[in-house]
Amino acid sequence: MRYYPVQLDIRGRSCLVVGGGAVGTRKAETLLACGALVTVVSPAATEPLRGLAAEGAITLSLRGYASEDLSGMFLVIGATDDEALNRRISADAEERQVLCNIADRPEVCSFILPAILQRGDLTITVSTSGKSPAFAKKLRGTLAAQYGPEYAAFLDLMGAIRQRLLAQAHAPEAHKPLFEALIDSDLPALIRANQRDAINVLLEKVLGKGYRVEELLDSVLKNCASRT
Repeated sequence: MRYYPVQLDIRGRSCLVVGGGAVGTRKAETLLACGALVTVVSPAATEPLRGLAAEGAITLSLRGYASEDLSGMFLVIGATDDEALNRRISADAEERQVLCNIADRPEVCSFILPAILQRGDLTITVSTSGKSPAFAKKLRGTLAAQYGPEYAAFLDLMGAIRQRLLAQAHAPEAHKPLFEALIDSDLPALIRANQRDAINVLLEKVLGKGYRVEELLDSVLKNCASRT
């Protein structure tokens, strides 16, 4: 296995995108959504990037790339159509030990980006180790049909249940069969259908009295409805 699967916490970390086209825009938006401090360097930039810069969400430098742009950066993404420039970015990053991804060039990357399916706190990633990004996207589409918005609400509810159980004087090992019973149930389908009464019957059956969705997390089903 060539790649070490990992999910990075980039909140508050400085990240650089070189390239202001459609690809660079997508990369910058994803980094921004994950809480990064995003800088984009490019002689030209899309309107969405200019808009983000005007709002103060990103730093946009309308000029060519310079090696010094990597100073203080946690990672860099090269998203240009200039092969020589992309390889220069990769070499600069390697010299400075900065994580580097070059769009569609896995051979000069220190990390590659998978296809991502996001359902609230549920993150499913699909990677073909750079062999076929198109197939990774196809698999993501298949998974998207299987894991709908209800799974975001399902995880919210499971998190609330976990917090309450941990607050009680129970051995952690005792919680395992309870969670397994909920996971193996039709709880996600009940959430999708907004069947509160059926959800409460299931919770009481598995967890005992006092476990009702209204008391655990009143906004769960509302959140699910807003995501649909």
